[in-house]
Amino acid sequence: MFRKIWELYLKYKEVILYLVFGGLTTLVNIVSYAVFARAMHMGTVTSTTMAWLISVVFAYVTNKVFVFESKTDTFAMLVKECVSFLGCRLATGIMDIAIMYVSVDMMHFNDIVMKVISNVFVVILNYIFSKLFIFKKETA
Repeated sequence: MFRKIWELYLKYKEVILYLVFGGLTTLVNIVSYAVFARAMHMGTVTSTTMAWLISVVFAYVTNKVFVFESKTDTFAMLVKECVSFLGCRLATGIMDIAIMYVSVDMMHFNDIVMKVISNVFVVILNYIFSKLFIFKKETA
C-alpha cells in the first residue's frame, strides 16, 4: 500500500507540492493582509499590496526550490526567471487588489472572507502561469 501511495505522490508530486506551498503562500498573504489591515489600520489597497509583496517573495523561493525544482545555470537565466515570475504575479496581484477594492471598499463585504475568495482565483492562475511560462521544463 505504501508503494502505491508513493507512486501516486511521485506521479502528482508537482501538483501536490504546489497545493501545499500555494496554501502556505495564501496563508502568508492572508495573515500579512490581516496584520496590515487590522493591526496597523492600513487601507484595503495598501494592505493588499504589502501582503502581495511578502507573499511573492515567499512564493518565488518555494516554487523555485521545492515545487518546480528550477535550475538556473547563469545569472542571466535567474534574472529572466525572476522577471517572468514577477510579471505574472504582478498580473494576479492587480487582480487581487481590484477584487479587494471593489468587494470591500465599494460593496462593503467582509475583507477577510473576500481575501480568501480572491486568493482561490490567484492560486489557480499563478499555477497556470508558473507551469506554462515561468518554470516550464525545456524539452530536448
